[in-house]
Amino acid sequence: MFHSPLSIFNLFIFCTLQLSKFSNAQNAISTTTSYARTPTSFRPIFTVPSSADVGATLIPNIEDPQAKDAQDVCPGYTAFNVARNPLGLTATLTLAGSACNVYGNDNDTLNLAIQYQSADRLAIRITPAVIDASNSSYYNLPSYLVRQPTPDTDPNSTSLSSDLNFVWSNDPTFSFSVYRVSTGDTLFSTVGTKLVFEDQFVEFASTLPENYNLYGLGETIHALRLGNNFTKTIYAADTGDTIDTNLYGSHPFYLDTRYHEADGNGNLSLVTTDETNAIAEYVSYSHGVYNRNAHGQEILLRPSNITWRLLGGSVDMYVFAGLTQPEITTAYQMSVVGLPAMQQHFTFGFHQCRWGYANWTVLQSVVDNYEAFGIPLENIWPDIDYMSEYRDFDNDSVRFNYREGADFLSALHASGKHYIPIIDSAIYVPNPSNASDHYSSFDNGNVTGAFMTNPDGSLYIGDVWPGYTVFPNWISGGAGQWWINEMVNWHSKLAFDGAWIDMSEASSFCVGSCGSGNITMNPVHPSFALPGEPGNVIYGYAEGFNLTNAREVASASPAAASQSSAGAVASFSGNTTYLRTTPTPGVRDVNHHPYVIDNVLGDLAVHAISPNATHADGTQEYEFHNLSGHQILNATYNALLAAIPKVRPFIIGRSTFAGSGKWARHWGGDNTSLFAYMFFSIPQALSFSLFGIPMFGVDTCGFNGNSDEELCNRWMQLSAFFPFYRNHNTLGANSQEAYIWSSVVDASKTAMNIRYQLLPYIYTLFYQAHTTGSTVLRALAWEFPHDPSLAAVDRQFFLGPAILVTPVLDQSANTVDGVFSGVGKGEVYYDWYTLSAVNASAGENVTIDAPLGHIPVYIRGNNVIPTQEPALVTRDARKNPWGVIAALSLEGSASGSLYVDDGASLAPNATLYVEFTAANNALYASGCGMYKDTNPLANVTVLGVQDAVTNVSLNGMAVPGSSVSYNKASKALTVTGLNKATSAGAWSKEWVLRWG
Repeated sequence: MFHSPLSIFNLFIFCTLQLSKFSNAQNAISTTTSYARTPTSFRPIFTVPSSADVGATLIPNIEDPQAKDAQDVCPGYTAFNVARNPLGLTATLTLAGSACNVYGNDNDTLNLAIQYQSADRLAIRITPAVIDASNSSYYNLPSYLVRQPTPDTDPNSTSLSSDLNFVWSNDPTFSFSVYRVSTGDTLFSTVGTKLVFEDQFVEFASTLPENYNLYGLGETIHALRLGNNFTKTIYAADTGDTIDTNLYGSHPFYLDTRYHEADGNGNLSLVTTDETNAIAEYVSYSHGVYNRNAHGQEILLRPSNITWRLLGGSVDMYVFAGLTQPEITTAYQMSVVGLPAMQQHFTFGFHQCRWGYANWTVLQSVVDNYEAFGIPLENIWPDIDYMSEYRDFDNDSVRFNYREGADFLSALHASGKHYIPIIDSAIYVPNPSNASDHYSSFDNGNVTGAFMTNPDGSLYIGDVWPGYTVFPNWISGGAGQWWINEMVNWHSKLAFDGAWIDMSEASSFCVGSCGSGNITMNPVHPSFALPGEPGNVIYGYAEGFNLTNAREVASASPAAASQSSAGAVASFSGNTTYLRTTPTPGVRDVNHHPYVIDNVLGDLAVHAISPNATHADGTQEYEFHNLSGHQILNATYNALLAAIPKVRPFIIGRSTFAGSGKWARHWGGDNTSLFAYMFFSIPQALSFSLFGIPMFGVDTCGFNGNSDEELCNRWMQLSAFFPFYRNHNTLGANSQEAYIWSSVVDASKTAMNIRYQLLPYIYTLFYQAHTTGSTVLRALAWEFPHDPSLAAVDRQFFLGPAILVTPVLDQSANTVDGVFSGVGKGEVYYDWYTLSAVNASAGENVTIDAPLGHIPVYIRGNNVIPTQEPALVTRDARKNPWGVIAALSLEGSASGSLYVDDGASLAPNATLYVEFTAANNALYASGCGMYKDTNPLANVTVLGVQDAVTNVSLNGMAVPGSSVSYNKASKALTVTGLNKATSAGAWSKEWVLRWG
């Protein structure tokens, strides 16, 4: 083991940044300081007091012993005026008793509309009967912000062909049930509960079967299966990756899978335990539920039911009949949220980033180091270090000046690499008392009404990295065109290749408009110490580091203890007084609403824009907070199209909503360098597959804390099989680039070699996701829907249908347990490295050798996988010869496909689609399309060839024996030297390879 001499570079970076950091003293007396590494002689830097980000002391309703249960005190509704129509029915709902006004003002009269929108989709809409300009935003989510599904076909045929049936009752109050006609299953039923519909509180609930299997309801860090004792809060929060809480995004969609055991007569009984029989016969039926609502909300999962509690809006629910996860996910994307964006080919290369790359020279050194170690690097990312005083759309004039940047990017692009900068979601407000503090991006936006305001019409001014800031008004006003103009202007100075949108919940480091009246203090320091500053030195390491590096831990422990002690908050003895509010007739309290959701940050204004912040059309953040990240992604998509016309915009966003995938990709946020977070990255990624955002990845090796060699070794290999593959960590932590540790160099190369071979397969998977709504990363339960033993499996996953990944996720482990689903029932798997079929029994949890540096990867039989020879950049890999791996089923068959285009164009002029079929000792390739690819076919590998091979032919021409190799032990046939026979291009004409 050695530590790369480049690790000394980490000390250089840290020292450079610390020496140039802005002062962290509120009472500084010097008249010269440095802010964001740019000196100014204006005045000392003021540090915002920590009290500025402290909200009201609240207790979530679900934890409050004084809270009223709306089901006990509210009357429910009664339906009348029920009228059927070709699409379904309409009705009027009126209160079934006296208004309860428990957490808001009751709506006396509601409208119910049921639409059979397609054979497998039912819409249920419940809205107030009286909606006008004064209250429209309370209840209506505009379709121009979030798509509202409409019927697919002729309404007369739709309702007749639907596999869903809506039934309602007034006994004792209005309730409804949705049944699946083909199976008789009750999918959603409010029977036994009351509908509560107030101006700040909506509640409805459905029964669920015992030990149910629900997935989705993001964003959260949690196991894939949600469990039956969990409250899922949906409210976009800048909280770091806290486990089991609301995070950055909002995805009110779930998948419900129910397993049934079949007896010999075909009778089905619901499976309600996790105990299953490997030889029993099971069948599963799945359905999906989406509630189109952008308000803050929580979903209570309890042993026998699911309860939705909304802080506003309406019931706008869609039920998808299924019957399988692929059918539901496809229907959800194609009919509701939109299909995911197609990616540029280069985005599947490896990305390197960190907070702390101090200047262009540092970035160049990182690029050079990757090349020196022979590790593929496709994209280099700067964090906020590059900015001029942390301000969007401008570079620091010394460390990241445009002249050097142009030279850097010219060389970077010439080498086939790319540059993607971070862009934050708040805009600095210049200090009016400092004539030199000019910032054109603010001026341009301010004159066009691009920013949010306070209720009195003044600018809403929060606090983010540059100091006191304003926030673009994405809901209405001139923010969209202003954002386009700023992006185009900045791109004309520096030809970046994509955009990384951060802080987009949107985050603010203070409660309310704390900058109002204070902008003459700008720029200001946040109320907390940045990583590496005194009081926030990073001492944490991954699990087990104390065992493998006891000396380092011992030397750091006293300092860590001292810092912890200094930052400890004095305990308070006595009773806590909580703020509780009650409804006022005709008034909504949006800042401190009567019902308190279980928000991880407590008060909704903490570390966020206050709910009473106002948009240009008079609507409030209370209604649209969860759409902030969604709308900035939309604006950035349009801005990049304007800056880089006709090219697919590459955007990574932190805060997302249902439908964001049609514009952008997502990374998992500020995770921590722990094995636990490496594990949680798998259910995170699988959940975003359900949400229609397949281009997902996490900060490999961890963002917060210090990574170590073992963790980074394992994580670099795991992330190589995620769609988005980026290493990123925080300021002040140790370096964790792939070249830092010798074993990580080797492990990264091993995994990247596989990934880059698989790039044609991955690109094809994304084309299929973009055109059909299929998933890229897949849970084992989705590929084998009739095996209940897989319902909670989230430590293994499939990349597409063909690649099974079984990573080591535990510290100090040298083996890993994995299942080979379907073995014993017709499935076969081949080890990627040995090419041999796996020896496993039905239902067996196999212990697999996995020493450090080895990640078990398997090819599932019945699949044909296109490959290409790897290179250090994807541009060069695309010029290399092709390969094909045919993994035969037990019956000797296989199939697959390949999609090829120019890798970048939003609307390619030409495309190519190749289909592969293997059967009867032959592999066929047939292409269609006008895209011309002239790379030859170099080799074909066929797995599972049971008999020795004596001759091979390509289109009837014998392949020389020197190019044919058959391994009797592994049953693998390898055919090489096909370049000459396919010199016009591997797919220029149909071909068949035969063996016997």
